[in-house]
Amino acid sequence: MTVMEDAQILWNYHQLHHEPRNTDIAIGLGSHDIGVAEHAAELWHEGRFPLLIFTGANAPTTLEVFPRGEAIHYAERAQQLGVPANAILTETRATNTGENFTYTRELLDGIGIYPRSATVISRPYQQRRAYATIKRCWPQVDAVCSTRAQSLSDYIHSVGDANRVLNMLVGDTQRIWLYARRGFAIEQPIGIDTLAAYKRLIRAGFTDRIVGEERE
Repeated sequence: MTVMEDAQILWNYHQLHHEPRNTDIAIGLGSHDIGVAEHAAELWHEGRFPLLIFTGANAPTTLEVFPRGEAIHYAERAQQLGVPANAILTETRATNTGENFTYTRELLDGIGIYPRSATVISRPYQQRRAYATIKRCWPQVDAVCSTRAQSLSDYIHSVGDANRVLNMLVGDTQRIWLYARRGFAIEQPIGIDTLAAYKRLIRAGFTDRIVGEERE
């Protein structure tokens, strides 16, 4: 297997292929990827949800590109694409996926909004972890995940840094079982081929996003 073949296996694993449907709200998860905001705007224009919450402060990887915070820049991009300001809320404290959902829930509780369903919009390789996390943090909500349809090669081209994308893929894969063990997310199935690809990429040196020494 080549490095890119192994990366493709991990990429495929994180794609959930949920059927799009109408929901009470959407939650756009902050990251380095402005495509999350653009895809959220597309779905809003399709009438998939009436209210869009962007959530995210900053991570070290987003301070330069989104200096005023991920949620703020996402909201501005969605408005540039025609989503009205009164259809958008911003949650600006969250620094991880669990906080994205916990703080969004607190924000909505505070204004008397109690959604029964949500579209969770994320980077392509964050879908599985986002789903596992919301099912732990907010199990009452019927969640469906959505992301802009892109191939791995197209996503690498859009980011402009293959090494960064592969490191993120490996890190998100580790977090699937690591965060379930720590109680942050529900367990997700993972196949032998996916684990083997993950281990080969670790041996190839894609360890920048690995948490601690727990690699398997």
